[in-house]
Amino acid sequence: MTFAFDNTYARLPERFYARIAPTKVREPRLVTMNHPLAELLGLDPAQLDSADGAQILAGNVVPEGAAAIALAYAGHQFGGFVPQLGDGRAILLGEVVGVDSRRRDIQLKGAGRTPFSRGGDGRAALGPVLREYIVSEAMAALGVPTTRALAAATTGESVVREELLPGAVLTRVAASHIRVGTFQFFAARDDREALAILTAYALARHYARETGGSANSENDALQLLERVLEAQASLVARWLGVGFVHGVMNTDNTSIAGETIDYGPCAFLDEYDPAKKFSSIDHGGRYAFANQPRMAHWNLARFADTLLPLISEDDGKAIRLATERLERFPAIFDAAYTGVMRAKLGLMREEENDRALVADLLQRLASSGVDHTVFFRALCVAAEDPSADAHVASLFEEPPTFRTWTESWRRRLLNDEITPAARASAMRRVNPAFIPRNHRVEQAIVAAIGGDFEPFETMVRVLARPFDDQPEFTYLAKPPLPEERVRATFCGT
Repeated sequence: MTFAFDNTYARLPERFYARIAPTKVREPRLVTMNHPLAELLGLDPAQLDSADGAQILAGNVVPEGAAAIALAYAGHQFGGFVPQLGDGRAILLGEVVGVDSRRRDIQLKGAGRTPFSRGGDGRAALGPVLREYIVSEAMAALGVPTTRALAAATTGESVVREELLPGAVLTRVAASHIRVGTFQFFAARDDREALAILTAYALARHYARETGGSANSENDALQLLERVLEAQASLVARWLGVGFVHGVMNTDNTSIAGETIDYGPCAFLDEYDPAKKFSSIDHGGRYAFANQPRMAHWNLARFADTLLPLISEDDGKAIRLATERLERFPAIFDAAYTGVMRAKLGLMREEENDRALVADLLQRLASSGVDHTVFFRALCVAAEDPSADAHVASLFEEPPTFRTWTESWRRRLLNDEITPAARASAMRRVNPAFIPRNHRVEQAIVAAIGGDFEPFETMVRVLARPFDDQPEFTYLAKPPLPEERVRATFCGT
């Protein structure tokens, strides 16, 4: 089985990683294999989706040319700095350049102990593996930058958590696994040489197009800070657009490539609630839904801290230049978020009062506990047929709450030169009918642990087309009943 590896990260100095092979498992068996993604990577789906493929995707066989390394990084976890974290249960097999000419990492998550395991077993349980597979692939289909899932395999072994659970390995694909925490690892050691190498590498790998292909500019560090800031602002704006709550926005979970990474206690809003949190370990709501832009800004400030020695030898100048960039984040995020919300509301042009229109709507949704996804999908119908306003209004505890807002919305729609049918069509392309409903994800996991993978397979298939009406699967689009609501999610590590 051939992988055309070109492992640039493994050619960096050895203090960037530890060379370690995956730990073999007893009985690898593929649960699912992502054929379209395999083809994008230039791999043979039929070969991967076989007994021999399972041996590779569970870590029993390391393919020729693989790097087999665990990456070093540090990180702020819920505000507290940990100087060494690293890949404690993940091993990077290597990098491939896909048929789209983009370079991506292929990593095995749950592949056994590494020098960074910190006493952990290095393994993953089936539930968190299936959660990450479902949600990351759904996010990709929703158009949100994200790591991807190439495969999930069971190991034939149990892992010990609060109980014995079936073990599994996720094959994760990412633009890279470089994090803010990677920079923090070297900054904590005052390793300026490593910081300079990493900065030039990240800039060339992820932002060469934006910088004209040069990784030797007058100030690589400032350029990288600007690019990562823009990418994170755009990413979090898209999270809010689909109602996504990451749950653990630590700096070690903040990708330099601007992708959503490390799906642990993540979840999607049912009712719109800006203070909503799901993670069982987020006791103070640090990473609640509406806090995510602020926490992204905080993480970027920690990133800027690591770059100060590279920005200027003059400490005061370095701080001033970094602060100037960081102060732009709120405006960049606001522009990105307003753009997301304009599209959701079917607004074709920019107008100054659009922010107020959005803020007014969100306050009304929150006060009435209206389901986020159901509302915006129903609004698509109302954009084409005003008689549908009555149905949308019925989603509110007090229907006049919507009717008073919709008067302003309809006046605003008159300013755009577009037919109602075209507007509704555009809105349906950004307002999904299907998201990974938390209760359905949990049901699929419970069934899979019991040996029934059909609910998981159905969810993956339906969520691959989130903007399409799929009448036979309308049950997956419905909000949970009160007894089905998921109130807490768990990291699963």
